[in-house]
Amino acid sequence: MTPVHRATVHNPAAPALALDAVTVTYGSVVALDRVSLTLKRGDHVAVVGPNGAGKSTLFHVIAGVIRPDSGTVRVYGSGPDGHICVGYVPQRARIDANFPVNVADVVMMGRAGRIGLLHRPGRADHAAVRAALAQVDMLDFTRRPIGALSGGQQQRVLLARALAQEAEILLLDEPLTGLDQPSQEALLATLNALRDQGITLLVATHDLNQAATRFPLVALVNRRLVGFGPPAQVLSAANLAGAFGSHVHVVHTTDGDLLVTDTCCDDPHPLPNAVVGRGAEAIALPGYEVEVDGERTKGRG
Repeated sequence: MTPVHRATVHNPAAPALALDAVTVTYGSVVALDRVSLTLKRGDHVAVVGPNGAGKSTLFHVIAGVIRPDSGTVRVYGSGPDGHICVGYVPQRARIDANFPVNVADVVMMGRAGRIGLLHRPGRADHAAVRAALAQVDMLDFTRRPIGALSGGQQQRVLLARALAQEAEILLLDEPLTGLDQPSQEALLATLNALRDQGITLLVATHDLNQAATRFPLVALVNRRLVGFGPPAQVLSAANLAGAFGSHVHVVHTTDGDLLVTDTCCDDPHPLPNAVVGRGAEAIALPGYEVEVDGERTKGRG
Protein backbone atom coordinates (compact mmCIF):
# COMPACT_ATOMS: atom_id res chain seq x y z
CA MET A 1 0.00 0.00 0.00
CA THR A 2 1.29 3.46 -0.90
CA PRO A 3 1.77 5.66 2.17
CA VAL A 4 -0.28 8.84 2.20
CA HIS A 5 1.39 12.08 3.24
CA ARG A 6 -0.27 13.58 6.30
CA ALA A 7 -1.24 17.05 5.18
CA THR A 8 -1.84 19.97 7.49
CA VAL A 9 -5.39 19.79 8.83
CA HIS A 10 -7.75 22.48 7.57
CA ASN A 11 -9.86 24.62 9.84
CA PRO A 12 -13.26 24.55 8.07
CA ALA A 13 -14.25 27.84 9.70
CA ALA A 14 -11.17 29.66 8.39
CA PRO A 15 -10.87 31.43 5.02
CA ALA A 16 -9.30 29.44 2.22
CA LEU A 17 -6.57 32.07 2.04
CA ALA A 18 -5.73 35.04 4.25
CA LEU A 19 -2.78 37.38 3.75
CA ASP A 20 -2.19 40.07 6.37
CA ALA A 21 0.24 42.92 5.63
CA VAL A 22 2.60 40.68 3.65
CA THR A 23 5.84 42.38 2.65
CA VAL A 24 8.61 40.83 0.57
CA THR A 25 11.90 42.47 -0.36
CA TYR A 26 14.79 41.40 -2.57
CA GLY A 27 17.71 43.36 -1.18
CA SER A 28 16.63 46.99 -1.40
CA VAL A 29 13.79 46.25 -3.84
CA VAL A 30 10.28 45.94 -2.42
CA ALA A 31 8.40 43.23 -4.33
CA LEU A 32 5.25 43.23 -2.17
CA ASP A 33 4.27 46.03 0.18
CA ARG A 34 1.86 45.20 3.03
CA VAL A 35 -0.54 43.14 0.91
CA SER A 36 -3.68 41.99 2.71
CA LEU A 37 -6.17 39.70 0.98
CA THR A 38 -8.83 37.23 2.11
CA LEU A 39 -10.47 34.60 -0.10
CA LYS A 40 -13.16 32.10 0.72
CA ARG A 41 -13.44 28.59 -0.66
CA GLY A 42 -14.30 28.59 -4.36
CA ASP A 43 -13.35 32.20 -5.11
CA HIS A 44 -11.96 32.75 -8.62
CA VAL A 45 -9.66 35.75 -8.94
CA ALA A 46 -7.80 37.33 -11.85
CA VAL A 47 -4.54 38.86 -10.61
CA VAL A 48 -3.54 41.75 -12.87
CA GLY A 49 -0.84 44.39 -12.87
CA PRO A 50 2.15 45.61 -14.87
CA ASN A 51 5.33 43.62 -15.43
CA GLY A 52 7.38 43.49 -12.24
CA ALA A 53 4.35 44.24 -10.08
CA GLY A 54 4.96 41.24 -7.80
CA LYS A 55 2.35 38.81 -9.14
CA SER A 56 4.76 35.86 -9.28
CA THR A 57 6.17 36.78 -5.88
CA LEU A 58 2.64 36.79 -4.49
CA PHE A 59 2.11 33.27 -5.79
CA HIS A 60 5.43 32.07 -4.38
CA VAL A 61 4.49 33.41 -0.95
CA ILE A 62 1.10 31.68 -1.01
CA ALA A 63 2.72 28.42 -2.14
CA GLY A 64 5.28 28.65 0.69
CA VAL A 65 8.21 28.81 -1.73
CA ILE A 66 9.46 32.05 -0.16
CA ARG A 67 8.80 33.54 3.26
CA PRO A 68 7.62 37.12 3.65
CA ASP A 69 9.85 39.57 5.47
CA SER A 70 6.83 40.58 7.50
CA GLY A 71 3.15 39.77 7.66
CA THR A 72 1.41 36.43 7.70
CA VAL A 73 -0.03 33.93 5.22
CA ARG A 74 -2.74 31.51 6.30
CA VAL A 75 -4.14 28.63 4.25
CA TYR A 76 -7.30 27.34 5.88
CA GLY A 77 -6.11 28.68 9.20
CA SER A 78 -2.41 27.75 9.27
CA GLY A 79 0.82 28.74 7.56
CA PRO A 80 1.54 27.54 4.01
CA ASP A 81 4.25 25.16 5.22
CA GLY A 82 2.93 21.62 5.36
CA HIS A 83 0.03 22.21 3.02
CA ILE A 84 -0.12 20.03 -0.09
CA CYS A 85 -3.45 21.50 -1.11
CA VAL A 86 -1.83 24.49 -2.86
CA GLY A 87 -1.08 23.78 -6.51
CA TYR A 88 1.25 26.11 -8.42
CA VAL A 89 1.09 26.08 -12.23
CA PRO A 90 4.15 27.95 -13.57
CA GLN A 91 4.47 29.82 -16.82
CA ARG A 92 4.63 27.43 -19.76
CA ALA A 93 7.88 29.06 -20.93
CA ARG A 94 9.64 27.28 -18.06
CA ILE A 95 9.02 23.86 -19.60
CA ASP A 96 12.09 22.19 -21.08
CA ALA A 97 10.66 20.80 -24.32
CA ASN A 98 13.67 18.51 -24.73
CA PHE A 99 13.32 16.84 -21.33
CA PRO A 100 12.57 13.13 -21.98
CA VAL A 101 9.32 12.76 -20.07
CA ASN A 102 5.81 11.92 -21.22
CA VAL A 103 2.49 13.45 -20.24
CA ALA A 104 1.62 10.82 -17.62
CA ASP A 105 5.01 11.29 -15.93
CA VAL A 106 4.52 15.06 -15.72
CA VAL A 107 1.10 14.69 -14.14
CA MET A 108 2.36 12.02 -11.74
CA MET A 109 4.80 14.61 -10.37
CA GLY A 110 1.75 16.23 -8.81
CA ARG A 111 1.31 13.15 -6.62
CA ALA A 112 4.79 13.41 -5.07
CA GLY A 113 3.57 15.09 -1.87
CA ARG A 114 1.03 12.33 -1.28
CA ILE A 115 3.23 9.40 -2.30
CA GLY A 116 6.16 10.44 -0.13
CA LEU A 117 9.88 9.95 -0.65
CA LEU A 118 11.31 6.58 -1.69
CA HIS A 119 7.88 5.14 -2.52
CA ARG A 120 6.43 4.13 -5.84
CA PRO A 121 3.04 5.26 -7.16
CA GLY A 122 0.18 2.92 -6.32
CA ARG A 123 -3.11 2.14 -7.97
CA ALA A 124 -4.79 5.20 -6.47
CA ASP A 125 -2.05 7.45 -7.79
CA HIS A 126 -2.37 6.14 -11.34
CA ALA A 127 -6.15 6.54 -11.08
CA ALA A 128 -5.72 10.16 -9.94
CA VAL A 129 -3.47 10.87 -12.93
CA ARG A 130 -5.98 9.44 -15.37
CA ALA A 131 -8.83 11.37 -13.77
CA ALA A 132 -6.88 14.64 -13.92
CA LEU A 133 -5.99 14.12 -17.59
CA ALA A 134 -9.60 13.30 -18.40
CA GLN A 135 -10.72 16.49 -16.66
CA VAL A 136 -8.55 18.62 -18.98
CA ASP A 137 -9.37 16.49 -22.05
CA MET A 138 -5.82 15.13 -22.42
CA LEU A 139 -6.33 11.45 -21.59
CA ASP A 140 -5.57 10.40 -25.17
CA PHE A 141 -2.11 11.98 -24.91
CA THR A 142 -0.92 9.99 -21.88
CA ARG A 143 2.20 8.56 -23.53
CA ARG A 144 2.98 11.56 -25.72
CA PRO A 145 6.31 13.36 -24.99
CA ILE A 146 5.62 16.69 -23.30
CA GLY A 147 7.80 18.47 -25.86
CA ALA A 148 5.65 17.18 -28.74
CA LEU A 149 2.54 19.01 -27.54
CA SER A 150 1.21 22.39 -28.59
CA GLY A 151 1.34 25.30 -26.17
CA GLY A 152 -2.30 24.92 -25.20
CA GLN A 153 -1.89 21.19 -24.62
CA GLN A 154 1.19 21.73 -22.46
CA GLN A 155 -0.74 24.23 -20.35
CA ARG A 156 -3.54 21.74 -19.83
CA VAL A 157 -1.02 19.08 -18.75
CA LEU A 158 0.44 21.47 -16.17
CA LEU A 159 -3.07 22.09 -14.87
CA ALA A 160 -3.67 18.33 -14.73
CA ARG A 161 -0.55 17.97 -12.61
CA ALA A 162 -2.02 20.36 -10.04
CA LEU A 163 -5.39 18.58 -10.17
CA ALA A 164 -3.70 15.21 -9.59
CA GLN A 165 -2.16 16.80 -6.51
CA GLU A 166 -5.75 17.23 -5.30
CA ALA A 167 -5.09 20.93 -4.91
CA GLU A 168 -7.81 23.01 -3.30
CA ILE A 169 -6.10 26.30 -4.09
CA LEU A 170 -4.70 26.73 -7.60
CA LEU A 171 -2.20 29.42 -8.59
CA LEU A 172 -1.80 29.82 -12.36
CA ASP A 173 0.98 32.16 -13.51
CA GLU A 174 -0.05 33.64 -16.88
CA PRO A 175 -1.48 30.38 -18.26
CA LEU A 176 -3.07 32.06 -21.29
CA THR A 177 0.00 33.86 -22.58
CA GLY A 178 0.98 32.75 -26.07
CA LEU A 179 -2.09 30.59 -26.65
CA ASP A 180 -4.38 30.99 -29.63
CA GLN A 181 -8.03 31.90 -29.06
CA PRO A 182 -9.44 28.33 -29.21
CA SER A 183 -6.81 27.14 -26.71
CA GLN A 184 -7.60 30.05 -24.40
CA GLU A 185 -11.32 29.31 -24.56
CA ALA A 186 -10.76 25.61 -23.82
CA LEU A 187 -8.59 26.40 -20.81
CA LEU A 188 -10.98 29.06 -19.50
CA ALA A 189 -13.87 26.58 -19.78
CA THR A 190 -11.90 24.05 -17.71
CA LEU A 191 -11.09 26.68 -15.08
CA ASN A 192 -14.73 27.74 -14.91
CA ALA A 193 -15.77 24.13 -14.23
CA LEU A 194 -13.44 24.02 -11.22
CA ARG A 195 -15.62 26.59 -9.48
CA ASP A 196 -18.35 23.98 -9.06
CA GLN A 197 -15.81 21.79 -7.24
CA GLY A 198 -15.09 24.50 -4.67
CA ILE A 199 -11.50 25.00 -5.84
CA THR A 200 -10.11 28.44 -5.07
CA LEU A 201 -8.34 29.88 -8.09
CA LEU A 202 -5.92 32.76 -8.66
CA VAL A 203 -4.87 33.43 -12.26
CA ALA A 204 -2.20 35.98 -13.16
CA THR A 205 -2.97 37.60 -16.49
CA HIS A 206 -2.07 40.67 -18.53
CA ASP A 207 -5.41 40.65 -20.33
CA LEU A 208 -7.70 43.14 -18.62
CA ASN A 209 -10.56 42.25 -20.91
CA GLN A 210 -10.50 38.59 -19.85
CA ALA A 211 -10.08 39.63 -16.23
CA ALA A 212 -13.16 41.86 -16.49
CA THR A 213 -15.40 39.46 -18.39
CA ARG A 214 -14.34 35.97 -17.29
CA PHE A 215 -13.63 36.35 -13.57
CA PRO A 216 -15.99 37.42 -10.77
CA LEU A 217 -13.13 38.96 -8.76
CA VAL A 218 -10.04 40.96 -9.71
CA ALA A 219 -6.95 41.75 -7.64
CA LEU A 220 -5.04 44.72 -9.09
CA VAL A 221 -1.45 44.63 -7.90
CA ASN A 222 1.56 46.86 -8.23
CA ARG A 223 3.68 45.84 -5.24
CA ARG A 224 0.75 46.89 -3.07
CA LEU A 225 -2.84 45.76 -3.50
CA VAL A 226 -4.35 48.64 -5.47
CA GLY A 227 -7.83 47.15 -5.52
CA PHE A 228 -9.72 43.92 -4.91
CA GLY A 229 -13.32 43.04 -5.69
CA PRO A 230 -15.70 42.84 -8.67
CA PRO A 231 -14.12 43.96 -11.97
CA ALA A 232 -16.37 47.02 -12.38
CA GLN A 233 -15.25 48.24 -8.97
CA VAL A 234 -11.55 47.46 -9.29
CA LEU A 235 -10.85 48.42 -12.91
CA SER A 236 -11.68 52.08 -12.41
CA ALA A 237 -9.75 54.94 -13.98
CA ALA A 238 -8.22 55.88 -10.63
CA ASN A 239 -7.11 52.34 -9.81
CA LEU A 240 -5.69 51.72 -13.30
CA ALA A 241 -3.74 54.95 -13.13
CA GLY A 242 -2.46 53.93 -9.70
CA ALA A 243 -1.26 50.58 -11.00
CA PHE A 244 -0.15 51.30 -14.56
CA GLY A 245 0.56 55.03 -14.57
CA SER A 246 -0.97 57.92 -16.46
CA HIS A 247 -0.95 56.23 -19.88
CA VAL A 248 -4.09 54.19 -19.14
CA HIS A 249 -7.43 55.89 -19.72
CA VAL A 250 -11.08 54.93 -19.52
CA VAL A 251 -13.27 56.22 -22.36
CA HIS A 252 -17.01 56.00 -21.73
CA THR A 253 -19.21 55.19 -24.74
CA THR A 254 -22.86 54.28 -25.22
CA ASP A 255 -21.78 50.66 -25.83
CA GLY A 256 -19.66 50.42 -22.69
CA ASP A 257 -16.25 51.51 -21.44
CA LEU A 258 -12.95 51.36 -23.30
CA LEU A 259 -9.62 50.84 -21.62
CA VAL A 260 -6.96 52.49 -23.76
CA THR A 261 -3.25 53.14 -23.39
CA ASP A 262 -0.87 55.54 -25.07
CA THR A 263 1.42 53.32 -27.17
CA CYS A 264 3.54 56.15 -28.54
CA CYS A 265 5.22 56.89 -25.24
CA ASP A 266 7.94 55.05 -23.35
CA ASP A 267 5.88 53.63 -20.53
CA PRO A 268 7.93 51.96 -17.76
CA HIS A 269 5.01 49.55 -17.31
CA PRO A 270 4.16 48.13 -20.76
CA LEU A 271 0.76 46.48 -21.18
CA PRO A 272 1.02 43.44 -23.48
CA ASN A 273 -2.46 42.08 -24.24
CA ALA A 274 -3.95 44.56 -21.79
CA VAL A 275 -5.33 47.19 -24.16
CA VAL A 276 -9.00 46.38 -24.49
CA GLY A 277 -12.32 47.73 -25.56
CA ARG A 278 -15.95 46.91 -25.05
CA GLY A 279 -18.80 47.41 -27.47
CA ALA A 280 -19.24 46.62 -31.14
CA GLU A 281 -18.46 50.17 -32.24
CA ALA A 282 -15.44 50.92 -30.08
CA ILE A 283 -13.15 53.65 -31.35
CA ALA A 284 -9.41 54.14 -31.30
CA LEU A 285 -8.29 57.65 -30.40
CA PRO A 286 -5.30 59.37 -32.06
CA GLY A 287 -2.09 58.08 -30.54
CA TYR A 288 -3.84 55.15 -28.87
CA GLU A 289 -4.38 51.52 -29.69
CA VAL A 290 -7.49 49.58 -28.76
CA GLU A 291 -8.39 45.90 -29.00
CA VAL A 292 -11.99 44.81 -29.46
CA ASP A 293 -12.98 41.18 -29.92
CA GLY A 294 -9.40 40.23 -30.79
CA GLU A 295 -8.94 42.98 -33.42
CA ARG A 296 -6.40 45.75 -32.82
CA THR A 297 -6.98 49.22 -34.24
CA LYS A 298 -4.57 52.12 -33.99
CA GLY A 299 -5.90 55.65 -33.99
CA ARG A 300 -4.66 58.19 -36.51
CA GLY A 301 -4.12 61.87 -36.23
